[in-house]
Amino acid sequence: MTIEPPPPSGPDSARPTASQRLRSARLAPFAAGAVVALLAVAVYGVLVPGPPRLTQRDVDDTVANALASVTPAPAFSELVFQSVRPSLVLIQTKQPPGNGTLDNERGLGSGVVVTLAGDILTSLHVVEGATEIEVTFADGTTSTAQIIASQPENDIAVVRADQPPEEIVPATLGNPGAVRQGSEAYAIGNPFGLTGSVSAGVISGLDRSFKMQNSDRILHGLIQIDAAVNPGNSGGPLVNREGLVIGIVTALINPTEDEVFVGIGLAVPIDVAGGAAGLPPY
Repeated sequence: MTIEPPPPSGPDSARPTASQRLRSARLAPFAAGAVVALLAVAVYGVLVPGPPRLTQRDVDDTVANALASVTPAPAFSELVFQSVRPSLVLIQTKQPPGNGTLDNERGLGSGVVVTLAGDILTSLHVVEGATEIEVTFADGTTSTAQIIASQPENDIAVVRADQPPEEIVPATLGNPGAVRQGSEAYAIGNPFGLTGSVSAGVISGLDRSFKMQNSDRILHGLIQIDAAVNPGNSGGPLVNREGLVIGIVTALINPTEDEVFVGIGLAVPIDVAGGAAGLPPY
């Protein structure tokens, strides 16, 4: 049996071996580089401080500024008016003398162009019996006009200008069968001669009946609306939120003697009214 001598003890035993000295010599440059890098990072952090921490107030201010810079979408009423305005017509009439007057009486109403031929749908009572009809288009063109068709049972007339404008812009017609109670509705016309007016409301009833003033004529199947209508609105378009014409305004209901709006207007569905102009029904 061979007995290993014990490891040396004393001062000489703590000295690094040659291999340890070689390894230390090799690691020295890396250690020095690491120290230099740490010092560089520390100096950079002192000279160039980082961004401050965000606070809740900073977040709230940023969100508020972003919302304030967003342009809101236009209202439906604005889009509806823009889509129908080029087709809107002001109708002015002269009526024969009556009720003890010697001069011709003047009438006022609205209409809407529905064909490329320039056919204008309006209420019959606006133009019925007139000795002269004058129409003013959205571009300012004025012309005398004639009644070319009528539906007395629906208070609808079709008027055509003698000298229409060079550019005819017919309105786009909608499907009144898709109208529901509570749907948005916009009445566009010329109340009291205030040309190009729009009022907003909802469909407040369907399939209403109405007896015409000073007449035995009773209209059936009408659309009831709470969008404001007044004298001068008659014959104008009733429009849905997509800008499609769904009816022709024909009357307002007022239990008093005054012809002013109290919350109930009536319109002939466009499929019925359009039949007078030869338009196909839905």
